Amino acid sequence: MANTTRRSFLKGTAAAGVSLAMPFSRARGANDDIRVAVVGIRGQGSNHIKWFSAIPGVRVVAICDADQAYLDREAKKFKDRSEKVDTYVDYRKLLEDKNIDAVITATPNHWHALVTVWACQAGKDVYVEKPVSHDIWEGRQMVKAARKYNRIVQSGTQRRSDTGLQEAIEFINEGHLGKVTLVRGIIYVRRPSIGKVDGPQPIPDSVNYDLWSGPAPMLPLMRKQLHYDWHWVWPTGNGDFGNNGIHFIDVCRWVVGHNEVAPRVVSLGGRFGYDDDGETPNTQIVFYDYQPAPIIFELRGLPRTQGDSAMDNYMGTRAGTVVHCEGGYFVGGWAYDKDGKRVKQFQRTGGSGHHANFIKAVRSRKVGDLNADVLQGHLSTALCHMGGISHRLGTQAKRETILERFGSSRGMTETFERVQEHLLVNGVDLQQTPRILGPWLTMDPKTERFVGEFADEANKLLRRDYRKPFVVPEQV
Repeated sequence: MANTTRRSFLKGTAAAGVSLAMPFSRARGANDDIRVAVVGIRGQGSNHIKWFSAIPGVRVVAICDADQAYLDREAKKFKDRSEKVDTYVDYRKLLEDKNIDAVITATPNHWHALVTVWACQAGKDVYVEKPVSHDIWEGRQMVKAARKYNRIVQSGTQRRSDTGLQEAIEFINEGHLGKVTLVRGIIYVRRPSIGKVDGPQPIPDSVNYDLWSGPAPMLPLMRKQLHYDWHWVWPTGNGDFGNNGIHFIDVCRWVVGHNEVAPRVVSLGGRFGYDDDGETPNTQIVFYDYQPAPIIFELRGLPRTQGDSAMDNYMGTRAGTVVHCEGGYFVGGWAYDKDGKRVKQFQRTGGSGHHANFIKAVRSRKVGDLNADVLQGHLSTALCHMGGISHRLGTQAKRETILERFGSSRGMTETFERVQEHLLVNGVDLQQTPRILGPWLTMDPKTERFVGEFADEANKLLRRDYRKPFVVPEQV
């Protein structure tokens, strides 16, 4: 390797998917600074710079973004504080820096897996924002990479660090409300139209579009905004289910205690209320056939009524988890008996210690110290993807067909009727914008592949076709 630089070797192996285990560049004691790099700094990444910088013994030493404008914005903040920071447009070059111990990533979803796998291969720990992955297959590859290279990888599902929620789930699992019969995830967040264009839009001059696209197809920009609205198109995003819903489906799975994906799933949804360039549903209900307590997830992006600015709520929550039990229920930090009387309050903390929890595990080198290890993030993210796959394989359906498909699935008929009323008061014409009913999909939780009817079509959506050289490797 005498004629090969470390830079070219790392770049070549990463692009080809070759495994490369690199040790820490230095021995670290309890008082040594943890040096982190933040990748993807437009929105949440900018917050991560502040949050991690506030943790004693942590220094943000590098930032990376495919948009030079945001690099310049954040670099100026460091300069104004008389702090040094290295800047990178190309993430692969950042990985060559042996002075970086951990990578914090808040990139668009389609980059999450590659940032994580490459960082693990380069001997760096990772804090990866939610949803952990863009598809199910690459989520499992992230888990494999973390285990193979003995990396600490935390997912950004910070409610796992909410001490009040930890106490509430322990209270529920101890049986104080009786057996859990059904768990609901609720996300009612207003999402207006992103508009509609009649042709390709210009890429901002400050953006390296090749690097921004990364693993995704480098397609003409067919929406008004490059940034953020990538959430609502399938090549880069996973809709609001993957964006916000992941937090609450994660809590749902935490409650039922299953450490594998659901054995069956079905979705009903659509993009209602406007005609725009978005592809993902803004209204959706998904049933996960866990036994004995299934999960129903409900997503709404339209307001309480047409023309209103407020959102609806379910049992008092617009974004949360409702746990139905034989002897009562839990919602919004309170446990109630079956008559609706408050039984016990849990002081919710919102997961504010999540970043410090990651740093604690980085120091201890114990995966068990993590509140949201990448495996937990992967399993909950996979549930989001399962609902998305059922939706994407769906067809227009009439009321009778919908009710027949839901059958005796606990709680789904009542949920469907509420969604029907919600669309009606928002002036939705179901003749013009039909409901999309997905098929029942059966999953083998051990292999994380679909089986039975529709398996061939569904398994094609388990992973994407990667654009070289931005390829998540088969062998991490």
